[in-house]
Amino acid sequence: MKRLLERATALLDRAGLSQGAFAHTESGMYFLRHEGETAQDATVYRPLLCLVLQGAKQVGTATRSLTVARGQSLIVSHALPVISRITEATRDVPYVALVFPLDLDLLRSLAPDVPPTRATRAPDAFSITLCPTDRAMEDALTRYLDQCETEATRQLLAPITRQEIHARLLLGAQSGSLQKLLWLETTASRISRATREIQSDLTRTVTVSELADRVGMSSSTFFEHFKTVTGTSPLQYQKELRLLHARDALRTSDDKVSDIAFRVGYESSAQFSREYARKFGRSPRQDRSTLAAR
Repeated sequence: MKRLLERATALLDRAGLSQGAFAHTESGMYFLRHEGETAQDATVYRPLLCLVLQGAKQVGTATRSLTVARGQSLIVSHALPVISRITEATRDVPYVALVFPLDLDLLRSLAPDVPPTRATRAPDAFSITLCPTDRAMEDALTRYLDQCETEATRQLLAPITRQEIHARLLLGAQSGSLQKLLWLETTASRISRATREIQSDLTRTVTVSELADRVGMSSSTFFEHFKTVTGTSPLQYQKELRLLHARDALRTSDDKVSDIAFRVGYESSAQFSREYARKFGRSPRQDRSTLAAR
């Protein structure tokens, strides 16, 4: 991990960021650094590869939790509301990680040339896969970062290496979960369509029977597989997204709490405040005051 850690640290230093997240425009990647353990934070993970270069982090849903340590990669195949916290970090040895967003269209274009996996046992259907990072993937990520440094290599070489990274994911230890997602009529693909349905309009009241019908499954089978893949029920999944979108709005706007509540689908401001406080430990107004003071 040494070369990749050095490059990530140099980028964070250049950005003047001793702690937090940095979006690297040239590569489309994100880099994170924390100098101590953190409290739990709720966010939405999109399809991504997260490689921990130093330290450790705990990630999960209400029912599943994984610890990602140095040298390990986290592959997320579906949009997923998660709770995470840094569990291993100090000022001398901070937590450092990189996030490489996945392009599902690119993965889909490569999938026909990849031999189907021949797993000896059924893979875990959960949307988050934990696996070691092999040397070839480290090398590809390092080359990709280097190629994004100059205009010429960014235009000519970086797209090739970006494709290589996606191809290696389809060939690696996590290939089973990704290939299942990409095959049109697999259960994972149908659950992915259902999560997109929920995300498309958070104000709409969703029912299990309606979602199941849209993806061509029985209600009982759909509910069981949705919970297996996402770690939560469809209604809880929507609630988590509503609260996270509301928190973003509190951070980025001066809109009234009641207006934000209605915009994300709540019919009662009081219910919104109760569920928000249960999720984040503070009322929306208290959370807004805390965020403004940072």
